[in-house]
Amino acid sequence: MCGISGYYSFHKSISSKNIVEMNQAIRHRGPDDEGFWLYEKDKKKSQSFSGDDSTEPVKVQFPLLKDEYSEIALGFRRLSIIDLSERGHQPMLSEDEQVIITFNGEIYNFKKIKRELEKLGHLFRSSSDTEVILKSYQEWGNSMFARLDGMFAICIADLARQKIILGRDRVGMKPLFYHRSGQGLVWASEIKGLLKNELVKAEINWNGVYTNFLFQTTLAPETCFNNIFSLEPASLMIVDLTNQTITNEKFWNLSLKTDEKIIEAEAVKEIDELLSESISEQLYADVPVAVMMSGGIDSTLIASKSKPFNGNINTYTVSYAFSEEEVENASLAASHFGVSHDISHVNDEEVLEELKENIQHFEEPYSSLEVLINAAKYAHEKGFKVVLSGNGADELFAGYSHTMKLKKWLFMRNFNAIRHLIFTNDSFSARVKNYFSQDDMFDFFRQSQVSMTPGEVKRIISDDIFQKINTDLSGYHLSDSKDYKGYFEYDMKYSLSSHHVFRDDLSAMKYGVEFRYPYLSNDLIDYVASLPETFRFNGVQNKPLLRKVAEKYLPSGILKMSKRGFSFPLNYFIKNEKKMQAFITEALESLKKREFFKPEVMDEWWNHLENEYDWVKIWQLVTFELWYQKYFEK
Repeated sequence: MCGISGYYSFHKSISSKNIVEMNQAIRHRGPDDEGFWLYEKDKKKSQSFSGDDSTEPVKVQFPLLKDEYSEIALGFRRLSIIDLSERGHQPMLSEDEQVIITFNGEIYNFKKIKRELEKLGHLFRSSSDTEVILKSYQEWGNSMFARLDGMFAICIADLARQKIILGRDRVGMKPLFYHRSGQGLVWASEIKGLLKNELVKAEINWNGVYTNFLFQTTLAPETCFNNIFSLEPASLMIVDLTNQTITNEKFWNLSLKTDEKIIEAEAVKEIDELLSESISEQLYADVPVAVMMSGGIDSTLIASKSKPFNGNINTYTVSYAFSEEEVENASLAASHFGVSHDISHVNDEEVLEELKENIQHFEEPYSSLEVLINAAKYAHEKGFKVVLSGNGADELFAGYSHTMKLKKWLFMRNFNAIRHLIFTNDSFSARVKNYFSQDDMFDFFRQSQVSMTPGEVKRIISDDIFQKINTDLSGYHLSDSKDYKGYFEYDMKYSLSSHHVFRDDLSAMKYGVEFRYPYLSNDLIDYVASLPETFRFNGVQNKPLLRKVAEKYLPSGILKMSKRGFSFPLNYFIKNEKKMQAFITEALESLKKREFFKPEVMDEWWNHLENEYDWVKIWQLVTFELWYQKYFEK
């Protein structure tokens, strides 16, 4: 787990201060080591360098990077997880120095691939998964990406083929952002890094802000910055160094084809075995590992199934306002399994103290208070570099409460013409009209996200800005099949990839911690996606299939527990904390002066807080202001 950065300046050599500052901006992702590689195209000269934060053996091996000039540069920050020695240092070069790699992530099946490569005659000088990727590329080229089971953002510079290849894992567990212009291509694990490059200028992308306000997150590949994009999951970006052309290709697609011959009992057994295999692989590390338990089925099942592979596995739970039931369930479960368990208590004062810094760590507006930052902070303080998470189970097994409304919506959409008969403008009428405007599965998915509605976004954004926004979101539509499979497709792409694992990564890496996701192994995703819809979704109970898997492992109290989100109660803080209210008032007053949003609508929303949606709308405006302060004000 690390951070990567790099650039290719098309027309001129640029100073290496760019890559040094890019790397420094993401130092939190890899405090253990850093490295650089520069390439001068015309001279065909390449060289590796150390940095101020490099380990002493690396500094002995490579000169310190000072002020050099080149067209291409790669930067790397290391969080040492596997092979803690300098043999795992990056950028890593092939023996002939023609292939150079930087890699952020973990490849869980790297041992299997390594054995296959050894049979083909490859020799290894380290025990790192990075070297396995490097030699896999030498053996199989770009087709090797489909073989990798894990989470990754990879950059490969192939001097022999004169290519740069950027690749991202199947469901986007590791982020990779890029800026593309006529001057060059710049990439990094976080947008913070991109903004340190002289080829990149921070400008608001209002199309990205529009989707952010509607979905709680900006739908990839857009971001809230102009000309900065997220490389889509399961995608490669291939840059030709001879003519600067850039092509994109997919190496995997989520299959919605089902196998109707499978019986449910067989599916339960197979999922149990696949999950066990995934957990055993993801427990592998040369540093301490823990399981983060929220008290629900997903993470508790992982903790239970981890013990046979690691009898000393540690578990912990984050305790915050109104989480008493989850904390109690997690403690009971840990006692039931006989595993070590700690509770991290986060009080209101601590949340408020770090509020601005934590919000601004995210690189776009946000609609919640992220508890996972506190979970990562606690893991860091306890010395856990690797934490297993239950994230992904809700998307894979129909876990969200709004999926229970799917059958009702499929029936009610037959009456959508009602919206044309509503002429009143009160808030209730607006909600009814919005509900009967859900024509497609994409609209239903949008409605299920607790965010602003399209009508509310239009009301709040100033008219001169809104008229420039492209509100046609048909380009984000997927197959849009009118059944659970259609919803599943949106959940996997936009709820999981664009939202949850992206937020997880930023939260964890703020404190140099690696979150891993046993539910998101290649085999488990492929198998569950192939199962009949009736196994995974019944419209009555969330995660019916996973519950059957969990029956032989978990206490009945946890199995009966209703689904709750793992996040701080935002409305509680806004209602009860005067510091929070003052914080919001200050942010809104500052935002009014920018003339991006209509002050009278902002006042109306702030003075009429009634339900959950109202709190979220205000918070989206507050986090927009803090985002703007961080990334646009000098």
